[in-house]
Amino acid sequence: MGFRLPSVIPAKKLFRRSFSNSSQGGSYNLADVPKGYFSVYVGESEKHRFVVPISFLCQPAFQHLLSKAEEEFGFDHPMGGLTIPCRQDAFLDLVSRLSAV
Repeated sequence: MGFRLPSVIPAKKLFRRSFSNSSQGGSYNLADVPKGYFSVYVGESEKHRFVVPISFLCQPAFQHLLSKAEEEFGFDHPMGGLTIPCRQDAFLDLVSRLSAV
């Protein structure tokens, strides 16, 4: 018995940056996140919200970011959602590499 991996999806469909960022105080609800995805807040000073596929949770590079988040925030994330303490450009680079896999 096995499982089937989804076909390759263009990078634009794999992750999306929200049009409003956290500094504007925008509120989000679960309808903003499609099934099979989750949202994260990324940035050092100004946080931006990204919606990424759940499949990233299995990737060692993404798990490393989650470990950094756990070390810095524990389970109390200041944004109310998962906050990843890294530069936005580094996160985008990782997401583009994971999307190519």
